[in-house]
Amino acid sequence: MARARPTTRYAKSGDYSIAYQVVGEGPLDLVYVPGFISHVEHAWEDPDLARFLGRLASFSRLILFDKRGTGLSDRVPVQKLPTLEERMDDVRAVMDAAGSQKAALFGVSEGGPMSMLFATTYPERTSALVLYGTYAKRVRDADYPWAPTMDQHRKFLDAMQQEWGGPTQAGEWAPTVANDDRFKRWWGQFLRLGASPAAARAVLEMTLEIDVRGILPAIRVPTLVLHRTGDRRMDVGGGRFIAERIPDARLVELAGIDHLVWVGDADAVVDEMQEFLTGTRHVPEPTRILATVLFTDMVESTSRAVQLGDARWRALISDHDRLVREELTRFRGREIDRRGDGFLAIFDGPARAISSALSIVERVHELGIQVRAGLHTGELDVIESGVAGIAVHIGARVMSLAGPDEVLVSSTVKDLVAGSGLSFSENGTHELKGVPGSWRIFRVEPPVQ
Repeated sequence: MARARPTTRYAKSGDYSIAYQVVGEGPLDLVYVPGFISHVEHAWEDPDLARFLGRLASFSRLILFDKRGTGLSDRVPVQKLPTLEERMDDVRAVMDAAGSQKAALFGVSEGGPMSMLFATTYPERTSALVLYGTYAKRVRDADYPWAPTMDQHRKFLDAMQQEWGGPTQAGEWAPTVANDDRFKRWWGQFLRLGASPAAARAVLEMTLEIDVRGILPAIRVPTLVLHRTGDRRMDVGGGRFIAERIPDARLVELAGIDHLVWVGDADAVVDEMQEFLTGTRHVPEPTRILATVLFTDMVESTSRAVQLGDARWRALISDHDRLVREELTRFRGREIDRRGDGFLAIFDGPARAISSALSIVERVHELGIQVRAGLHTGELDVIESGVAGIAVHIGARVMSLAGPDEVLVSSTVKDLVAGSGLSFSENGTHELKGVPGSWRIFRVEPPVQ
């Protein structure tokens, strides 16, 4: 089910108002210090990021905030972007407003150097330090070869500013989802809401002056350094450098090429953090159930997006999602995931699942679009990330065979709804990619009006 959105509040830091949220009721406070920009409300619109934040909040009282000049916090002139010292003031102001006397800091990417400085300046308010995909110095030096050269930075900044407004540099930030239409739409909007092109460039130009190598031996709080070995934005050598120089720091190198912490194997990140901060590694126990899986997908979404433009496309997607969710609720379906241009949902009855799919196919005509749907009934493992098992794969493969306005089902579903009054026609026997055997597939005939 969709997670309720947390309330955004404001803390006063000098003359500026800093937007923040508090999520969860765990025994320890955890401050998420974001990368170069953020937006505490739009973050929850991405299902992967929302799930990542939800997992952090499952064992902590998670404190989120937007740095001044970004997101929902007060804007500042690009010539007066905050120093690391002023950013530390913002963290203290947010902690005070949230009633946190002492917290673990989770410094991500550009948020890492400030978190390291905070830990040395305010050790009495820092219970632990977790660093992910970060650095001690942002520009290459003779004894710090893991950062880009100044010339490489300038070229990147020029390209980024020119492309701002779209899914800028998605291939560097999140290569494994860089071609996913849903992610690209969300990422472009996240960047636009997070900062203007000039402000984003100014934030990154400020980081070019950062060099916290000298303070690393002075960090005395428990420290965990996490870094993906194939990170395309931050070389893992920088993470190793940091871990070697912070006394008793623990380094964990993770597999992966994505820089965005919630993309890729985000569970591995949370698992390491939870064990480090609480002493217990969470091992979810799947619940096995029998359910009907429904996959839906919008037809020709890419060409439609190009035709409509960003603003009208976002409005259409919003209306599509609203209609689908209304029909899922009407037929007692449970939304599991919003993926690509469709939904994954489960039902405790196959007849209701079919009725929901038929209703969705019909209702989206109001928006001038078409969807397709596929269903299969089988045993599922209900896990934190949603559902898993061969039945999920079969449902997805059945949907991939459907054409516009079609609802296809496996023979299992057809057999289970015998006597329901639903009508079916043969769609042939198919090999489903990655699924053993041959499968008889049936088309659900729309009810006679």
